[in-house]
This record gives sequence, C-alpha cells and structure tokens, in this order.
Amino acid sequence: MGDGRTPSTDSPGASELVGENLAIGYPTTDEPVVECENVVIPAGEVTALVGPNGSGKSTLLKTMANQHAAEFGRVLVDGQRIQSFDSKELARRVGLLSQENDSPASLTVEDLVSHGRYPHRGFFDSLTDEDRVAIDRAIELAGVEEIRTQAVGNLSGGQKQLAWIAMVLAQDTDVLLLDEPTTYLDLHHQLRVMEVVRTLNREEEITIGIVLHDIGQAARFADNLIAMKDGEPYDWGPPNEVVTEELLADVFRVDADVDSESDTGPHIAPHRALD
Repeated sequence: MGDGRTPSTDSPGASELVGENLAIGYPTTDEPVVECENVVIPAGEVTALVGPNGSGKSTLLKTMANQHAAEFGRVLVDGQRIQSFDSKELARRVGLLSQENDSPASLTVEDLVSHGRYPHRGFFDSLTDEDRVAIDRAIELAGVEEIRTQAVGNLSGGQKQLAWIAMVLAQDTDVLLLDEPTTYLDLHHQLRVMEVVRTLNREEEITIGIVLHDIGQAARFADNLIAMKDGEPYDWGPPNEVVTEELLADVFRVDADVDSESDTGPHIAPHRALD
C-alpha cells in the first residue's frame, strides 16, 4: 500500500488487523468495488480511512470486521484468519459500529449498553457482576453517565451516537472499528466522539480503525491515515506524510494549502473545488 511502509507494533498487548490481496464486490457489481493488496490496522494505534464518497472506505471496513465477504483474499486478526473464529469469539476480538443503528425507542441507555455483553454470556444467562462492571466502565468511558436511565428515543443525535459507542465498548473488544461515527453530529459531539476514541486507544490500548469524512479531523486524531481513491488505497502513513497538497488534489479534487508544522497535525486551507 502506498510506499510499502511497514507499520510499527509498539503495543505488544494490542491486536493487529490485516487484509491481504482483497477483492471485494457486491452481487449487483460485475467487478470488485475495492481491490487492496495489503491493508493494515496497526496494533495499539488509531487508523483513519479517508477518501471521497464511493471510494470504498465503508466496504473495506465491513470486510475487515467479517460483516461483508470478500470475493478473494483474507483478513487476519493477529495472524489468524477471521473466519476461524466463531461468532461470539470474533465479537470479543473485533467490534464494529455501523453508520445506521436501530433500537426500540423505549430502551434505556443502560439497557442498550448491556446488549454489548452478549459475546461474554449465554443466551439465557443473566448479567454477572463482571458484566455490570464492564457496563459501568463503558458508560463512564463514553461519557453517558448522566443519561444512562433515559430512553434512547428521547436522545439527541450526538447522545445516541455516544450511547451506541458505549454499547460497542461493553463488548470489551481488542479491535474497534467505527464507520463514520461523527457524520451528522454537531461540532461539540464530533469532538466528544473523537476524544472517546483517543481515550480508548491511549488508556485501554484498543486498536481502532475509523472511517471519517473530515480529513482535517482525521489528521488531528489519528496515528495513521489510509487514503482511498476509486476502491484502492492511494497512500498510507502518518498524517504529516500523507496529507499533502497533491493528495488533496488527486483524491479529494480540492485545491488547498497544507501547513504540516502544527503540533495538532496538518492544517488544511481549502481554496476551491477542482473540475
């Protein structure tokens, strides 16, 4: 991918997710919509997938979570094929929060979060003390303690998203994949979500892959960027190396200046849309 750089794995307790020789399509497409020789979500790091609409970001993420089958290639969790895990074991290793989520409007936030414990107990088993500790921890990490008894149907969009993130956190997974978790949220809740992501990564050593529309936001919060164009990785690496004026023109069709000297990651000053 890109220049072939090999990612670091400085967190020995964290998990790595790798896709090899992937060709991904749909029943309605004659050709693969995503083709990728090598893609890595490095252990213990935050990796953001960026690119224009239709570039294959969400399709690739779903395939990495075993929610969509590749026509060719394989996905590995710490060197093991993802299909080798049964559904509950995989849910303990890899968690995915999709773009669209539905639950009964009357369900409370705490009840929603408790559903995240399903990989750790039998179908008819009641919650254990360990489950309750995990639920409380997830609620605290996601910052939804004040609304834990409220019905999900009464929450704002940003509050709902944080509640769903808490549910995925309760799964206690090694790898967390988030598909556009900040889309349609106001700036306050976008930052809340991204701060939760960084906290999980830094304090809990969770490996995170996240699809983001805002490349500036991705550059600020992610350790690595995977830039997608026309169903293929265009480049991969640290934001200061990947976010260039050339990339913005080639991938996003935007004329912009990039300031790479900032302590908070590359700053992008867009000027105009390119034809």
